[in-house]
Amino acid sequence: MENECAHTNEGTSMTLEPLTLQEALPAPRCMQDESTAIAEEMETVNLSDDPSYEEMPGLDPKLVCHTRNVESEAKPVVQSRRNYHPNDEMQIKQEIEKLLASGFIKPIKHPTWLANIVPVKKKNGQVRVCIDFRDLNKVCPKDEFPLPNMDILIDSTAGQGMLSFMDGFSGYNQIKMATRDAEKMAFRTPYGNFYYTVMPFGLKNAGATYQRAMTAIFHDMMGREVEDYVDDLVVKSRTRGEHWSTLRKVLGRCRLYNMRMNPKKCSFGVSSGKFLGFIVHKRGIDVDPNKLKVIASTMPPSSQKELKSFLGKLSYIRRFIPGLAAAIKAFTPLLKKGTKFMWNNECKKAYKMVQKLITRLPTMKAPIPGVALKIYLAATDTAIGALATFSV
Repeated sequence: MENECAHTNEGTSMTLEPLTLQEALPAPRCMQDESTAIAEEMETVNLSDDPSYEEMPGLDPKLVCHTRNVESEAKPVVQSRRNYHPNDEMQIKQEIEKLLASGFIKPIKHPTWLANIVPVKKKNGQVRVCIDFRDLNKVCPKDEFPLPNMDILIDSTAGQGMLSFMDGFSGYNQIKMATRDAEKMAFRTPYGNFYYTVMPFGLKNAGATYQRAMTAIFHDMMGREVEDYVDDLVVKSRTRGEHWSTLRKVLGRCRLYNMRMNPKKCSFGVSSGKFLGFIVHKRGIDVDPNKLKVIASTMPPSSQKELKSFLGKLSYIRRFIPGLAAAIKAFTPLLKKGTKFMWNNECKKAYKMVQKLITRLPTMKAPIPGVALKIYLAATDTAIGALATFSV
């Protein structure tokens, strides 16, 4: 741990030199509409400045933009007006003013689709302005653009000597809406009706569009120098010297395509960090302790819905829990449709067993190419299991 702390301190205190953009590979032709991005001369990147909406020119729509493809027979829905608490109205007004100043939204007079604002309280007491796009989402077909396999990404990130974790500033808003679909993004406020010119949060297929953008930008680096899942980007390197060269290349690519990162959510030159709900480091992979606390603090289920929620949380970390299938076999009868929910003594024992198992989870290590694996199998009357191991 001393060495890891030393790496972390070195990485966070190091000052990056001014970036000079090298020739970058263009995105594949199939990922562009008509044009290829042109390299620009790089400037000094000041990570101490707070980004703002006004500083986000956004990604070139010819590279990627968000389309809705609303079903032709769909009938537009205008939601009934909602009333808001006076305190919420003030914060809604402030957010609308920011979005207007940045050009993210524009006024609209005769919308065909019209949704309501849904104020969501943040931990700091502020209000997040969300839009209820559920009616519109129902009539939009699913975008089948493939998302990466999360387990493979996590395995590929672990075991690296140095990492940098990067997060886009208001990432979805950096992608423009298709012109023909923008006015469908209309929503009502106490101060008038507006529509989004950029991709807002809460839209169906927004994640797929963002993944398409990241693939277009980093297509030649994915799997080797970076790993990405939608808006979670990790730069990885075996050595410190190699890392700064790779990081310079990644930041240059961000500047080339006008992608803005949020310095407050970025960590550069560290030996470990959180990625997709896990802690990745040179020794391997650990489950995020905060996620374990959530599972450990969950009260015993009192309904089938609560049981499914509990099992869903366990499923996310299932490969870290030895003998999980056998431990939860008592829950299986309760999941059958139409079965009366009876939390008996057998279920209570199984619940306590699971809570005990998650307090001592192992550190997993990703397979190393070229190193032989040993597979251990185990079977009972109700469950089977397998364990892959290797020696280094």
